[in-house]
Amino acid sequence: MNNIIKNCTGIILAGGENKRMPVLKAFIKINGEKIIERNLKIMRQLFKEIFIVTNQPELYLYLKTHLLGDVYDIRGPMTGIFTSLLNSSNNWVFISACDMPFINGELIKYMASKRDDYDAVVPKSPLRPLLVKVMTRRGRRGDYIEPLFAFYSKQLMPSMEKAIFSNKTGIKDFLKDKKVKYISAEEIRDIDAKAMSFINLNTLKDMERVQVFKGSSGYKVKKHLNP
Repeated sequence: MNNIIKNCTGIILAGGENKRMPVLKAFIKINGEKIIERNLKIMRQLFKEIFIVTNQPELYLYLKTHLLGDVYDIRGPMTGIFTSLLNSSNNWVFISACDMPFINGELIKYMASKRDDYDAVVPKSPLRPLLVKVMTRRGRRGDYIEPLFAFYSKQLMPSMEKAIFSNKTGIKDFLKDKKVKYISAEEIRDIDAKAMSFINLNTLKDMERVQVFKGSSGYKVKKHLNP
């Protein structure tokens, strides 16, 4: 119980249209275990309350975890974040995407410790030799924020709801004038040396770039890439 992060709900966003993958990203097996199951295992060590946000709840019933559907029929992760904040019994939520197979629990705990006096805690993707050929979200590299591996406070709800209805759902732009603690690349490297937490699998090419290959029990990762 010492690892439990106080006043925070763990969230897995399992939305998206999944157009570029032959299977649902959450159910890709890495070393014999589905991504969403790997991430839930870590989440359960850190949070008392956990939600999966999805508009396909029938796929996730077997996980025996609370399921949420988007409160507004407006696509995009911001709607999922707002839904999470609205339903959370805590003042904070930690958001992670279902296509990130290597989330690091120690990094999550470190980020949680930086919440005081801020309304969000968001990491910057470090540029490392390993990641030169690996996409960060939206195909960008280097000093780019990772809003889908981040903490958000309920203080953001009014402005977030307004942004959703104004069709201004870009999270990076939304955060520009908010009280955000950005976690630097150096801080991240001290905990997650290979920046594995920020690898996300959107396409088959993505898996090739991170040296994920298909084996008899699903996709596997070469040994030196295991976190």
